[in-house]
Order: sequence, then structure tokens, then C-alpha cells
Amino acid sequence: MNQLTSQTNTTEEVSIFPISPLIRVTLLSLYIALTIPLPFLAHVTDAPVPPVLLWVGIAIGAIAVYGALSERVILDNHGIQVTYPKWFPQFIRKGWSLPWTEVKELKMRTTGQGGIVYYFLNNSGQGFLLPMRVVGFAKMVKLVEAKTGIDTQDVRPLAQPWMYFILLVCTLILFLADVWTISTAVSLGG
Repeated sequence: MNQLTSQTNTTEEVSIFPISPLIRVTLLSLYIALTIPLPFLAHVTDAPVPPVLLWVGIAIGAIAVYGALSERVILDNHGIQVTYPKWFPQFIRKGWSLPWTEVKELKMRTTGQGGIVYYFLNNSGQGFLLPMRVVGFAKMVKLVEAKTGIDTQDVRPLAQPWMYFILLVCTLILFLADVWTISTAVSLGG
């Protein structure tokens, strides 16, 4: 998604990169599939936590997951920034911004699971995680290279779309198990 804005006789290109819809749908669906049977099971088993409280917790959690998955990366002539919706509390996930003039390098790091992530390092050595799950990642990386002069030829996204597609298929299978679990709980509870 690109937008052009006009500022006092100059045109500034602003590029906005939201999180991939495949990733958003997959992770929201997984959250729902993992939590939705809990109130039904709590009712049937006479759990100490009332089902109503579980429904409230699930709703709050869904809002938090949705907000975290509403991350956007904005690139313009001045720098890069990661933002979240205004309604999303900063104590859950806080955005950041980094002017192009302060970008010293793009540093690769390995994750605990063996993946590779990249951090922008500013002039004082502070790291800013390069978002890797956005729509148009390759275009975003090319824009970063054009703005900073840093070679980004080897920068690849952490997870490929097929990984999220497999997770989505597994989540759909989990939904089938949820239907069976909920129907069994309702028949036992009734």
C-alpha cells in the first residue's frame, strides 16, 4: 500500500506495510481455537473459575491479539517507524521510530529456535527489530536499502507463507476438535 502526501510544494512518498493477512487470520484463528472450548469445559467440570469470567478473559485476550497483529511499518523520506492503533495500549506493545540518518547498520541475529532476525543499529548501538511478517517484505527491504545504502541482498523473512498456511490447516483441524468438544460438553451439561 502506498500513499502520496503533499507537503509545501514537495511530494513525499510514504509506504505502509501492514502485517500479512495470512498471518493475522492464522494467529487470530489459533487463539480462538485454543480458548473457545474453555468456558464450556469449565461449566461441565464445575471448575472454580466461572465460565462468564473465562468469556471476559477470552474477549480481552482477543482484543489484545488483534491489536498486536495490527502493527504497521511506515517508511518515508525521514525514517522508518513501527506503529500500532491509537486504541492499543503501549504497555502491551510499543512502537518505535528511527530516522534514516541514525541507521548505522543492519545486524543479523539468530533466534533461540535457529531462525534469523535482523536489527537496525543506531549510532549509539541501540537495536530496533526489523519487522519481517509484513505484506511486501521484499519491497520494504529494497526501500530500506535505497534509504540507508546498506546491502540487504541476503535479508529474507523469518517465516515463509507456507509455514503459516500449514499452521492455518492445523488450526482448522483444531476447530473440528473444538466442535466435538463443545458439543460433548453441551450434551453432558444439559
